Amino acid sequence: MSRLRWHDFDAALTGLAALPRSSLPAVVEGRTLAQALLHCAQGIEYSMQGFPQPKPRWFQLSVGALAFAVFRRRGWMSHDRRAPVPGEPPPPDHADEAQALARLHSAIAAFRAWPGPWSPHFAYGALDRAGHEQAHAMHLADHLQAFLAE
Repeated sequence: MSRLRWHDFDAALTGLAALPRSSLPAVVEGRTLAQALLHCAQGIEYSMQGFPQPKPRWFQLSVGALAFAVFRRRGWMSHDRRAPVPGEPPPPDHADEAQALARLHSAIAAFRAWPGPWSPHFAYGALDRAGHEQAHAMHLADHLQAFLAE
């Protein structure tokens, strides 16, 4: 199976709509699809609200910036899909998939309408609109890739 390569929200929304959601496994890496969608929606919202517990600035400027540069260069992200964003409340155990998908769509719409300023990414540091969008699209693709690989 080829890797999902979503670089912006248009590609992510198109790809998400095409996923065979009814045939995906119920739980992958300790999360339901609804929980993964909520986690990704929260990340998008944090771009506007601020991330709860950012990594130290030295980390963002070195390790974080290097990791994001690698992801951008190769066109896809890989990360510990079990790890929450530091300080992020866990998605509810019995999250509803339709509500999670609606929240993701709402977060993307809010992102698209957001005039700025952008909050630094908790790991990658300062990103512009395009950088945040690419990071979130690749993040969503990586989480959904796990459901397709099962």
